[in-house]
Amino acid sequence: MSKTKYVFVTGGVTSSLGKGIISASLAKLLQARGYSVAIQKFDPYINVDPGTMNPYEHGECFVTDDGAETDLDLGHYERFLNIPTSQANNITTGRIYQAVIEREREGGYLGKTVQVVPHITDEIKRRIMLLGENDDYDIIITELGGTVGDIESLPFVEAVRQIIWEKEDQDTCVIHLTLVPYLAAAKELKTKPTQHSVKTMLEYGVQPDVLVCRTEHDLGTDLRKKIALFCNVKSSAVIESIDVETIYDVPLKMQREKLDKVVLNHLKLSSKTEPDLEGWKDFLWKLKNPKAELNIGLVGKYVELPDAYKSIAEAFIHAGSSNEAKVKLHYIHSELISEENADKKLGQLDGILVAPGFGERGIEGKIATIKYARENNVPFLGICLGMQCAVVEFARNVLHLEDASSTEMNPDTSNPVIAMMESQKSITKKGGTMRLGAYPCTVTKGSKAYSAYGKTKISERHRHRFEFNNAYLESFEKAGMKCSGVNPDTGLVEIVEVENHPWFVGVQFHPEYKSTVENPHPLFVRFVRAAFENAKTKA
Repeated sequence: MSKTKYVFVTGGVTSSLGKGIISASLAKLLQARGYSVAIQKFDPYINVDPGTMNPYEHGECFVTDDGAETDLDLGHYERFLNIPTSQANNITTGRIYQAVIEREREGGYLGKTVQVVPHITDEIKRRIMLLGENDDYDIIITELGGTVGDIESLPFVEAVRQIIWEKEDQDTCVIHLTLVPYLAAAKELKTKPTQHSVKTMLEYGVQPDVLVCRTEHDLGTDLRKKIALFCNVKSSAVIESIDVETIYDVPLKMQREKLDKVVLNHLKLSSKTEPDLEGWKDFLWKLKNPKAELNIGLVGKYVELPDAYKSIAEAFIHAGSSNEAKVKLHYIHSELISEENADKKLGQLDGILVAPGFGERGIEGKIATIKYARENNVPFLGICLGMQCAVVEFARNVLHLEDASSTEMNPDTSNPVIAMMESQKSITKKGGTMRLGAYPCTVTKGSKAYSAYGKTKISERHRHRFEFNNAYLESFEKAGMKCSGVNPDTGLVEIVEVENHPWFVGVQFHPEYKSTVENPHPLFVRFVRAAFENAKTKA
């Protein structure tokens, strides 16, 4: 019998309360106490994965080493735990139904009527338990997306109810995250939304064991007792989650609230060791006590929704702390930039990052941005499409190939310096068909990239269909744009650099996906350092 314990994190009242951060924080505390912990996210939408969603719709699509396109919460899991996630850590309604329907077509349910209960719920239960099958983890935390009461969430809540019924009391724990709003006119916090949310859970047959209450003001002892009484939990299990300065404060806040101890007590587990969070505290101290402030521009096409670039923003926080500098990130829409106004828009920046993306909109603004950074010696980092735009800009303005472009933007260009990968040309379906996941890269010694990584063999995550056209490589290198990183198996150009520039690096991969609190990504660390040096020259 499996010894793995299961913790479920649900949400009520409203979305965006921070289930992912609470899940990651609890996991961090349990990990610091010596337990092996995994986190998984179950999303109620019918898309098989978020890979085909517009970033405005869903925010960033996070990519794992094994090529899963997942919810951005998996990025938080990795950043907090410093452990890579995989395909198994993010399941959607779409994937559940797809598996059940495929099984039905294969004859797996011959003679039976396929229904939500038991067939859909059985598949959800199977996926929930999958990570625990080999006893690789002591505790598995499962975050349920959406809010209790949503129609699409019902099968997941029912699956959780069945798991709780099937297991011993000490093998499961349900954490319910709710909102305790403050009514300014009445000058008081209101517990009724939390009561109604728990009542909805009870109607579905699930009694929360722990309540985490998001609030803008201190709950106080009396309010905690009231919530405990009306929601049928112990007062010690009413956890206050008050607004904090940064998400990285949350693990320490949850430790002070004793969330980890409450959960361990419920699971009848003792603390293997007192949590050692000195490294985390050191990171936070540097983050909150910077010796300098840097202005870095993030030029992209989805800047109205910062969550579209969540991993990039977090990578800058990690790299900033590592350099004891506060990175003030300026989100700049690429459609608003031209060669004529580039100095006005970008002149006060210490460094410029051109972000990834898809499609033609905003491309010329990105190219104008890159020209400005290259000609004015502003430290530059281009990621994925940002790297491709750097190649196009160099081709047009240094190699004088005026119509140079990517075939993604201009299929008829006579100078396709960026072209579709051969392996992609026969693919017609969009979902999960890009070059996804981790691939090796060989870095050239003596390059800027090598100065960052300190080694020649690296592995980075990808998400793209188009690549540098190697037919132009010799011309680029002669003119001063060097290939400093290449895939050893395919010859695909992974990293380009401009010579005689303080820091001009473009990468085909997504370094932001691998940056964590414990291991800030070396490219971001060196880029921030270059921006810091640039800021000193302007002072």
